[in-house]
Amino acid sequence: MSKSIKLLTLAGLVAAVSACAGQREEEFVVVEPEPISQEPVYTGKYK
Repeated sequence: MSKSIKLLTLAGLVAAVSACAGQREEEFVVVEPEPISQEPVYTGKYK
C-alpha cells in the first residue's frame, strides 16, 4: 500500500478510538417533589 493510504487509515483509526474513549454516561438524580398542600382530613362534625 502507498504511504498516503496507510496514513489515512492510521488517522481514521486514531480518530475512531479517541471518539469512543471520550464518551461518558451522565448521572442524573430524580427528586420527588413535595406536595404543595395537604388534603383536608375528615374530623367528624362540621365546624
